[in-house]
Amino acid sequence: MARADHARSGLTVRCAIYTRKSSDEGLEQEFNSLDAQREACEAYIVSQRHAGWVALADMYDDGGLSGGTMERPALKRLLEDITASKVQTVVVYKVDRLTRSLGDFAKIVDVFDAHNASFVSVTQQFNTTTSMGRLTLNMLLSFAQFEREIAGERIRDKIAASKKKGMWMGGNVPLGYDIKDRNLVVNEPEAATVRVIFQRHAELGSVALLKAELGRLGIVSKRREGAGGRLAGGQHFSRGALYLMLQNRTYRGEITHQGTAYPGQQASGGHLHAEGLRRVRNHAPTCPGSSRCSRCCNRSKARSRKSSP
Repeated sequence: MARADHARSGLTVRCAIYTRKSSDEGLEQEFNSLDAQREACEAYIVSQRHAGWVALADMYDDGGLSGGTMERPALKRLLEDITASKVQTVVVYKVDRLTRSLGDFAKIVDVFDAHNASFVSVTQQFNTTTSMGRLTLNMLLSFAQFEREIAGERIRDKIAASKKKGMWMGGNVPLGYDIKDRNLVVNEPEAATVRVIFQRHAELGSVALLKAELGRLGIVSKRREGAGGRLAGGQHFSRGALYLMLQNRTYRGEITHQGTAYPGQQASGGHLHAEGLRRVRNHAPTCPGSSRCSRCCNRSKARSRKSSP
């Protein structure tokens, strides 16, 4: 049933207000972007009171979530309530608050149509029950999707340019380093552990033997504080983790991006074991027995022959 039909029949039009913000920056403020969006939507609904519009008390807020995906808790709950006929009109501040993807918008409109729900943007007058309204919306969403893709390209370009300058751009911080002002700085207690690992690998020539020795010595991976203060790491090294560590060019004072290495800003005194990494670089350790780690495997086999009766 269209909104005009509801108005003529004197029925109440149950309106759900959906708000979204891509980043979580500022959400801790007493009056944030979500509150501002909701306030504007509530004012619009009040202006439509003569048509029977009433704002539902339920809040559908997605803070810190991208409009390029439908994996949003509040959006999912909203669509479920539309399916259950609890919502007749969805009110948003701008169309891109609902979605920035044309494909996702088509799916959302299908749900609206199947359950006689309509969609309103308070800053852009639309009526999704008409073909012209849908055309206008599709055009706007095309621009919204284009804007999102351009923003993604800018972010990728910025990351690439920053890494070329040797800046650390995120990810798990390697053992032996801490982050300060987006730069890697040496954590001396951990750095001593890193030097021991590289030195013992050079002497043992086998990742399997190195893993066993580190286990006996009680040497564990870097401890990290995750989201919500949860601690992670501090586990015994697996062989896979050691293979990756021994090939990590960060320990040579380099930053890598898409297979290319650049001098890192941690290079001035910050490289922990460049010489040890040079030793393993030419025969990058992979799985035991492969051609790429033949040198260390041959050493291990030679020891086995000597020790065998």
